[in-house]
Amino acid sequence: MTNCTRRKFLGSTAAVPLGLAAASRVNANAATGYADFIVTGGKLLTMDAAQPVAEAFAVRGKHILAVGTADDIENLAGPHTRRIDARSMTVTPGFIDSHSHPLFAEEAAGVNVNLRRIDDVKQALAGQASRTPPGHWVRGVMYDDTKFEDERPLNRNDIDDVVSDHPVYVGHRGGHTGVVNSRAYEVAGITIDTPDPVGGKFYREDGEFTGKVAEHARRPFFESGTWPVIDRSVRQQAVAIGSSKMAASGLTSTTDAYGNKDDIVAYRDARAAGELHYRVAFMPGGNSDVYAGLKTAGIGSGFGDEMIRIGAVKYAADGSASERTMSMSTPYEGRPDDFGILTMDQQQIYAAVEDAVAHDFRVGIHANGDVAIDMVLNAYERVLRDRDGPNPRHRIEHCSLINDSLLARIKAAGVVPTPFYTYTYYHGNKWVEYGEQKMQSMFAHRSFLDAGIPVAPASDYTPGPYEPMMAIQSMVTRKDVRGRVWGPEQRISVTEAMRICTMHGAYASFEEGIKGSLTAGKLADFVILANDPHDVDPDGIVDIKVVRTVLGGKTTHEA
Repeated sequence: MTNCTRRKFLGSTAAVPLGLAAASRVNANAATGYADFIVTGGKLLTMDAAQPVAEAFAVRGKHILAVGTADDIENLAGPHTRRIDARSMTVTPGFIDSHSHPLFAEEAAGVNVNLRRIDDVKQALAGQASRTPPGHWVRGVMYDDTKFEDERPLNRNDIDDVVSDHPVYVGHRGGHTGVVNSRAYEVAGITIDTPDPVGGKFYREDGEFTGKVAEHARRPFFESGTWPVIDRSVRQQAVAIGSSKMAASGLTSTTDAYGNKDDIVAYRDARAAGELHYRVAFMPGGNSDVYAGLKTAGIGSGFGDEMIRIGAVKYAADGSASERTMSMSTPYEGRPDDFGILTMDQQQIYAAVEDAVAHDFRVGIHANGDVAIDMVLNAYERVLRDRDGPNPRHRIEHCSLINDSLLARIKAAGVVPTPFYTYTYYHGNKWVEYGEQKMQSMFAHRSFLDAGIPVAPASDYTPGPYEPMMAIQSMVTRKDVRGRVWGPEQRISVTEAMRICTMHGAYASFEEGIKGSLTAGKLADFVILANDPHDVDPDGIVDIKVVRTVLGGKTTHEA
């Protein structure tokens, strides 16, 4: 392990949570010209440390013109200025998701099996098979093994009961495992004697396949047979539909945390058609064609504009938290020989990081378990050792299980962690396999804030829901949907949770100067809520209604 000391590149605010540093107070009287519209009457939670609460603000074009008292803002109203009355409501900056997979659901190519009974999944797969050409793959999407009333996961025999002549792949919403049928093994040429690949696993019980496959063991299936095709127009439609749904939740910015060429084309097509309803930080996958093309063209992180911007390159070093495959130094509860799966070794991580930095890319590596986090930090510390200049804000995607040593190294290196923000609430059944002790140090928002680390907001959708109100409740209460408490030591306040979902999200993409708070000169991205999350029962934050979402001065959702 290499220890990295605080260096010049960190700067004075590299490890300070955003919104806590001083900012210049807005003087509404200094604004000139008329506003296109003004927002008055509500409680404005600006997330601007210099002016945390205001009475009104004005918008001209796609930017905030001024923030201040109702009287000052009224002076900016002209004969054609519109008014939005937010009386009895709460106005916040638009919410930001710093790690998502907006196009992963791919329902256009498969059937949604996010159902509560295995018999319902079987029926859905049988229906999809009846609509699929003979011999082609049948695909199920959004599967979750812990949500069944049957209280067991789907297996190979379940699928064989209803589909035997098509290969079937049922993908877990977490994106790291799947369940296949017997025909799938035949098509992929996998037999019971086939060894597990490095960084993957074919699950077996009593000498037979269970149907579950994890990480790199999925590759032989993806590379065999005939899979459904998703064309360009379908991808554009997926962006339009998905971004509308996210806007309805209050999101104005998201992050595609492993994009390929088809994905970025879909975002561009949707934008050209006026159907892109969020800003997107595009993180190209490290093994993708688009990443290779960007490097060849000399284009690195930061290229683009406020709607579509190239972010960090994305790699994955270990397994999944929700699918219980992340790499840890101690075993899973009830599985004394299971320490999870690494999908990259140390030399591969070193090579990926050094190549990315050489091509002007920031780096974001998926590392859930403490073993993988240590390996990623080794690589970051190595490239930062002799660096001068501003903090590049390399990222650790998920950064789920931490300890005091890792925390100190993350802070010293100026790294941005992106732990899951809805997982505690939504995935409660899964935490039994980690146990109470580990959960005290998982999704550690409290620890990151106390250490002065600008922890970012992250849903990891599709694996986790993206709704900001659910996220705030999850971080504040640490309760799952059944009311069980997981790691209460990591609870944070409502204000801290809201700051994470706004200013910290902007910091994670190097955009804190243009969004993340209601501040004059920033983009007019804001949300009107029916209630102030501070004023409701914390267990009811998830139910707060999003009344309106505005992106760059244009309404993208209105209830």
